[in-house]
Amino acid sequence: MTVSLHFLLILTLITESKSVNTVRTESAGTISKVSMKAGASVSIPCPYSSQHRNNVKYLCEGYYWNSCSYAIKTNSQHESEKYSISDDQIQRIFNVTIKRLTVINTYYWCAVEIKSGPDDRQYFHLSVTKGTPSLFVDDQKVTGFIGESMTINCHSRTSGIIKWCKLHSTCVADVSGLIDGTTVTINMKETNVFSVTMSGLRPESSGWYYCTKGDFQMPVHLTVTTKPTAAPTTVTGARENATEGQNQNTAQDKSFPVPISLIILLGSLIFIVIVALSFLFILRTKRPKIQDSTASKLNEGELVYSEVTFKKTNAAQDESGADVTYNSVTPVKQEGVRRTEAKDEDVTYNTVIHHKQNV
Repeated sequence: MTVSLHFLLILTLITESKSVNTVRTESAGTISKVSMKAGASVSIPCPYSSQHRNNVKYLCEGYYWNSCSYAIKTNSQHESEKYSISDDQIQRIFNVTIKRLTVINTYYWCAVEIKSGPDDRQYFHLSVTKGTPSLFVDDQKVTGFIGESMTINCHSRTSGIIKWCKLHSTCVADVSGLIDGTTVTINMKETNVFSVTMSGLRPESSGWYYCTKGDFQMPVHLTVTTKPTAAPTTVTGARENATEGQNQNTAQDKSFPVPISLIILLGSLIFIVIVALSFLFILRTKRPKIQDSTASKLNEGELVYSEVTFKKTNAAQDESGADVTYNSVTPVKQEGVRRTEAKDEDVTYNTVIHHKQNV
């Protein structure tokens, strides 16, 4: 029995020693040094104590605290061309964003006004370079879904201990650990890239994190939300959506006046149509005359003029002393290319000429 108890004790110590080697957690610090590329923008989270929720927060620019100058404050303008500031009183973190980074003016202080004493402050330095930063991520703002996993890739060009930390919480170093009930796994994918995977995300997993290697930190904001599901579309829903779309279109039509360019375009189209119709009308009025002249030429070409002379007998010649000649015009009918002879009723007599004979 004693041997069994000793065996269990030894096994427990071995298990705990393994867990210590694979899971290392420590208290999270603050952001003190960030590497960025010139021309880019960066957001820096500044944590503060719960008793300072309603105090004024501000960003001060300068290497020395006594000589730094106000950049932006929460009780005045919240955004300018260079800076912006916001305060999350639930997370007890105010966020400052610095835009269009340059290699000068890279020393700052996150500060909280304290009425009864010196202001609470936190110093950080921006290491701005024209080349590749020493430590950076693909995006400072990422979104994950409850119950799923999220992976963040941290690109590094420096040496040192690797950590993944959450502000106001703990850090995980080396291989794996837990942060607010979420499992964190760190994996070296490549020489200059290490990935951080957070599994089993929960709503309380939302917040500011940062990856660190050596002296550099890179902050990342994670938002955990419910994964959207595709709801089945019903006929009624489709009709309601169509009705809403029509109402929106109608409202837009009423709210927005007709552009002048559209009026000019419609006027030009109407003018072109009127000109085209007038041209067609002129062509139609001229076409019958052309057809009539053509028909007259064709009819004239189809007429055959002939002369018929009747000689009288001797007795008739004695009485009149002349021969009778009849001129006739005969219309010739065409059937394809073939002509047909005119009938007697188709002959028109128009001239009778009397020729006198010499006695």
